[in-house]
Amino acid sequence: MAKKIHVATTINGERVEFLCEARQSLLEVLRDTLDLTGSKEGCNNGNCGACTVLLDGQPVDSCLVLGVEAEGAEITTIEGIARDSHLHPIQQCFLEDAALQCGICTPGFIVLAKALLDREGNPSEQEIRFQLAGNLCRCTGYDKIIRAVQHAAQRLAADGEQTAAANPNGSPTRRGQAQRT
Repeated sequence: MAKKIHVATTINGERVEFLCEARQSLLEVLRDTLDLTGSKEGCNNGNCGACTVLLDGQPVDSCLVLGVEAEGAEITTIEGIARDSHLHPIQQCFLEDAALQCGICTPGFIVLAKALLDREGNPSEQEIRFQLAGNLCRCTGYDKIIRAVQHAAQRLAADGEQTAAANPNGSPTRRGQAQRT
């Protein structure tokens, strides 16, 4: 039996501790140990984005992050996007704009869209497409997803909920470029 490592982290605003093997991915820990099954396993090699979570505010493919790397981090999964019992405006816009079908890719797109809209309050269509390019959908195509993100940006701006903070260099950060310090 492999040695298990104790990890203490914050997930969706709650302090969490778990044991995991050194080789276990964050996705495996979220789904199998913590019963947070919203993040989906689509490819298990970082190509589809269905397992996207926020790690210290940056989008990552949780299938490529080891569970032990969550030590001391702040993680947001799709389960942490909604507020109380109300859908987040991004989630609501995905429903209203029919930007989903089978649902496998949807959590990853929503988490990634949240990261984008938190950082860039009113992104252009080109910025949205660029930021979401690492996530794959095999059902709806991408136009409805892009429209849902644009709709959510408008709704958040109208609600005055934008907490956008530009990167120091003013450019969007693509998944994989962010580094933890």
